[in-house]
Amino acid sequence: MLAYHNKITTDTNFFKNTTPIELIKTYGSPLYVYNEDIFRTRCRELKNLVQYPNFSVNYSVKANGNLSLLKIAREEGLNVDAMSPGEIHLELTAGFLPSQILYISNNVSAEEMQYAIDRDILISVDSISQLELYGKLNKGGSICIRFNPGVGAGHHEKVVTGGKKTKFGVDPNKVDEVKSVLSQYDLKLVGINQHIGSLFMEGDKYIEGVKSLFTIAKQFENLEFLDIGGGFGIPYNKLAGQERLDLVDLGKKLDKVFDEFATEYGKKVMFKIEPGRYISAECGLILGEVYAVKYNYDTKYIGTDLGFNILKRPVMYDSHHDIEIYRNSDIKSEKNETVNIVGNICESGDIIAKERLLPEILEGDILGVLDAGAYGYCMASNYNNRLRPAEVLITGTGDVKLIRRRDTFEDLMRNFDVE
Repeated sequence: MLAYHNKITTDTNFFKNTTPIELIKTYGSPLYVYNEDIFRTRCRELKNLVQYPNFSVNYSVKANGNLSLLKIAREEGLNVDAMSPGEIHLELTAGFLPSQILYISNNVSAEEMQYAIDRDILISVDSISQLELYGKLNKGGSICIRFNPGVGAGHHEKVVTGGKKTKFGVDPNKVDEVKSVLSQYDLKLVGINQHIGSLFMEGDKYIEGVKSLFTIAKQFENLEFLDIGGGFGIPYNKLAGQERLDLVDLGKKLDKVFDEFATEYGKKVMFKIEPGRYISAECGLILGEVYAVKYNYDTKYIGTDLGFNILKRPVMYDSHHDIEIYRNSDIKSEKNETVNIVGNICESGDIIAKERLLPEILEGDILGVLDAGAYGYCMASNYNNRLRPAEVLITGTGDVKLIRRRDTFEDLMRNFDVE
């Protein structure tokens, strides 16, 4: 195989004992591929982020909820958060205990809330009305509240979840109302949490949000934990030399503010973080095939099976994913050229990489869309009645394990009332 533009997977030995060609031949195209070693490494980096003794990493399952990856996260000593009863069910199936799950709810029904209550899973609510609902359902229970510290960060306005223009959290000016509801239903506030947004690459904004949460926390007695949120970014522009988030520097800054708060509060409370992307993004990529190459006026299009039903991030956020090229022949690319890499969905926005400078791509090439392990498969769909791809795991020993089968036509028909 003649390999082109594959520096990242070569440097990380991503494919180990196999090749993209072999994987596509065995499991079909497109295909999600995960590397176990990278996933475990990211788990360990965050577990060792700080020296502060009472520290917990809650993996955000919304980023990637594959059951095999959840089991690995549990093996690595991580806890989890959940956004729905479906995620709770998945986490329990993966072997997490109810005490290891935090249900971070957002505008949920009484039935959803009761689902968590019945399983002894701690709930975080993000409005006073939802706090009242919880009080009616579980008077005398323990609860966590999500506050909006007024600080936001993220790579796109759609993923900024803190600040004055987002739907999340309780306004800190409502603390007196919160205390009134807690008292009315005899609720015990055991923790408060926040999440300022997704994909920060410098830690100062995050630290600012943490300090804002501390200001809120000091208005409540006997808290057991503070969940300072996630949003840890990864370098999606690796081929352009983008630097990584400096975890060593961030860890030192967090240790400092953790110790200061614990001293002032008079108690070494537990601090939690809830990263999702940082743990799973770089362990995953998508392989797809090139089926057509053409010009439309002055633009060259590379037609693939990598539609936005497979990876939604570019069409939602204009997000960037580095592209690698693999070729099952010795034919060399003669030049670099600017192209649009597009999928097979009937939408003009079905573009996976726009105006991207790459070595010449030929029909029959296999493309690798890097850093697709977070918000990839979990947002995939059957739009255009396309089948969702399989997922495979390259294990620590280099073996390839099928961890989710490809959809079938029968899957498309499963929920219809067909006589």
